[in-house]
Formats: sequence, structure tokens, C-alpha cells
Amino acid sequence: MILPIVAYGDPVLRKEAEEISKDYPKLKEVLENMWETMYNAAGVGLAAPQVGLPIRVFLVDTEPFSDDPDLTAEEQKQLADFKQTFINAEIVEETGDEWSFNEGCLSIPNVREDVFRPEKVTIAYQDENFKEHTKTFDGLIARVIQHEYDHIEGILFTDKISGLKKRLIKNKLSNISKGKTNVDYRMRFPDAKGRR
Repeated sequence: MILPIVAYGDPVLRKEAEEISKDYPKLKEVLENMWETMYNAAGVGLAAPQVGLPIRVFLVDTEPFSDDPDLTAEEQKQLADFKQTFINAEIVEETGDEWSFNEGCLSIPNVREDVFRPEKVTIAYQDENFKEHTKTFDGLIARVIQHEYDHIEGILFTDKISGLKKRLIKNKLSNISKGKTNVDYRMRFPDAKGRR
């Protein structure tokens, strides 16, 4: 089932999400709905708070990045094959030089900004079967993981841009929270007077 994506301004996007256990109600269904919602909105990642659930769950599928002609064949294959569920994730370490990439967010439609992040991330997490992993990722895979991880910490990519850029997009963000934005996927707006 395609769920509405929570828009900028909703308090759930600012909460530090809670860990869950294997017996979280209807987890399999929650994950299926999240994948369907993410693909419907043409996203490469989606965190549970973005569908209104303050739990430490996010999904990543970097396949859409794999057709970039500037990437090596190996990098394209790596991106094409990466699809992962992250449950109860905790970043262990971020290393390497910070690099800039133009990020967007399904909860903040039609806003894109350059964000600097370290090139590598080591993360401990459980998969959809609650099997534990600790892995290191780099490049675009690390970038998407870092972006989605921020969501379960109550952080948005717009928090990582300069004060000047924040002022320049202030009206856009205000309009998004009021439902004044054009998107081709379902959204839930906090200030839109009942509009869903």
C-alpha cells in the first residue's frame, strides 16, 4: 500500500526515532509499504519517520544512480545491486574527506542543495530478519545511508546547509508545510488545514 509521505514541518520528522524489536506489530507489512511508497515517489531512500512512524527503520536502493555515465562499470554495478533494509542502525564512524553532492528529500519536494558529508560511513544495523551487521560503505551508497540515518535522528538535509542558503529557501519550506507544492506522489502536510 502506498503511504502518504510526511511533509516538512511535521513534528515526527524532528523526533529521534525509537529502536524496535522483532515483535514490532506488522513489521513485514510496514516494510513492504515503505518499499512501495519509495518506488512510487522515485526515491532512493526512505526512513520510517517520513511515513509518520518514529522508529529506527530506513530503506536504501541506489539502483537509479547506476546509469551515470561518469561512473566506472564497477561503480555502476555496485549501485545497481545495492538494496538494503536498515533497522536499529547506529553510525560507528564517518571517515574520509567531506565531499559535496546535490541532495533532495521526498519530505521536502522541489528543494535541492549541495550538502557536504564524509566519504565513508561504518554502520551497525539489523536487516529485515534482525540479523546483525557492521559494514563500511563509501561514495553514493554512504551518502544515501547518511541522509536516511539523519532522518531517524530527527535531522534534515536542510540543517546541513549555510545560514544564507537556509534564508533563501525559507519561503519554499514554509509553502511545503502548508501544502503549497506540486508533487506526483501522496503527501501529508502539517499546516494544510486537513488537506491530505
